[in-house]
Amino acid sequence: MTKINWRKWNRVLHRDFGYFFFGMTFIYGLSGIALNHVKDWNPNYIIHVTGFNITVPPDIYTLNDKQIASLLKGIGEVDNYKKHYFPDGNTLKIFLTGGSATIRLTDGTGVIEKIKRRPLLNQVNFLHYNPGKWWKYFSDIYAAALILLGITGLFIIRGKNGISGRGAWLTAIGIIIPLIFLFLYS
Repeated sequence: MTKINWRKWNRVLHRDFGYFFFGMTFIYGLSGIALNHVKDWNPNYIIHVTGFNITVPPDIYTLNDKQIASLLKGIGEVDNYKKHYFPDGNTLKIFLTGGSATIRLTDGTGVIEKIKRRPLLNQVNFLHYNPGKWWKYFSDIYAAALILLGITGLFIIRGKNGISGRGAWLTAIGIIIPLIFLFLYS
């Protein structure tokens, strides 16, 4: 009876799963870093804010859509008009293609906020939020494969740098650090 070479199969599993799930690891790693800092910056959108001044007509509340759109001529947004409303008695909010304009009616000062999807990060973050049922199943398979990659990775190297030597210390440190954070934050 032939003895199974489990180290060979361990390397094969680690290698092939590593190759196959490289793309997923990149997606989740990159979006994970971005989402960790979501309080510091917006990883999904680039937002440009510019100020302007216009002359507000006295009959602003009775103007139709075309007349409101014409107010935007001076700031180069007339072709981007979508709709408008008055959130309060002193403010006009105009929705534009790719953003919005907010105008203070007492003095005509305003800001245009333009929003653009941040390339690459917007897409990887979209996938990180599990947008659909089939993606969720694929993500679950990836998560299981990560566990398998971790376990098989422990047994790739033999000797003093393997799991019975230096690898044991590094593995122990890698387990202790999350436990410390768990103790500190819980």
